[in-house]
Amino acid sequence: MSLINTQVQPFKAQAFHNGKFIEVTEANLKGKWSVLIFMPAAFTFNCPTEIEDAAENYAEFQKAGAEVYIVTTDTHFSHKVWHETSPAVGKAKFPLVGDPTHALSNAFGVYIPEEGLAYRGTFIINPELMIKTLEIHSNEIARDVKETVRKLKAAQYTAAHPGEVCPAKWNEGAKTLTPSLDLVGKI
Repeated sequence: MSLINTQVQPFKAQAFHNGKFIEVTEANLKGKWSVLIFMPAAFTFNCPTEIEDAAENYAEFQKAGAEVYIVTTDTHFSHKVWHETSPAVGKAKFPLVGDPTHALSNAFGVYIPEEGLAYRGTFIINPELMIKTLEIHSNEIARDVKETVRKLKAAQYTAAHPGEVCPAKWNEGAKTLTPSLDLVGKI
């Protein structure tokens, strides 16, 4: 069963954020757009490249009124040291969420039991805690966060403009479609 258009279930996790430990729950996500980016583990080779990419695009997420949460199966203590020792991870201004119990990874369907790690999963969640997009793929393939920003803006646009859809490669400001019988077979 897909998680699309399902509600985020209650959760509680610890995170490292801007020099301190914080608690993150579903209440932090409520009322604003959120992007959860799951990664396998701290102190790996591919994950820091994705965190750096997210950090370089963080202003775009903030401009869109969204918060980013990086989630790995490590503890928030590991995230503190990772943030302090990796130049790429050190650029993160968003919460680095620990999931040592694998509760979040399981809830979002990205947990790999035989490895104790998470797949690379990206989830865009609306202010009502509904999952609007998800992407899950194998861990050897890192993501391009610009595509996540594009999907976030498309989800926000369609939420604000019911009855319209964003076609392939849609970017902010581009033309959308209004589905109708007149369009069937004409595109």
